[in-house]
Amino acid sequence: MSEPKTAEDFLPMLSTLSTNERVRLVRLLVQQTTFSDAEAYALMPPGKDEFSSDEEPLAWDAEGWEEFY
Repeated sequence: MSEPKTAEDFLPMLSTLSTNERVRLVRLLVQQTTFSDAEAYALMPPGKDEFSSDEEPLAWDAEGWEEFY
């Protein structure tokens, strides 16, 4: 039995596709995907750099409210 392929194995082949074929491939992949968000994150949890963070986590909430103080 052959070894399973990785996404990187397909990159050289994908780079030769036309724009229309890339769009078609994405649509086919989306149609075949049956994972919920929870299942997808369980299979591959987010990495350290997937979400940005501020030094003060709620800093974005405070912006724009100065006139109401």
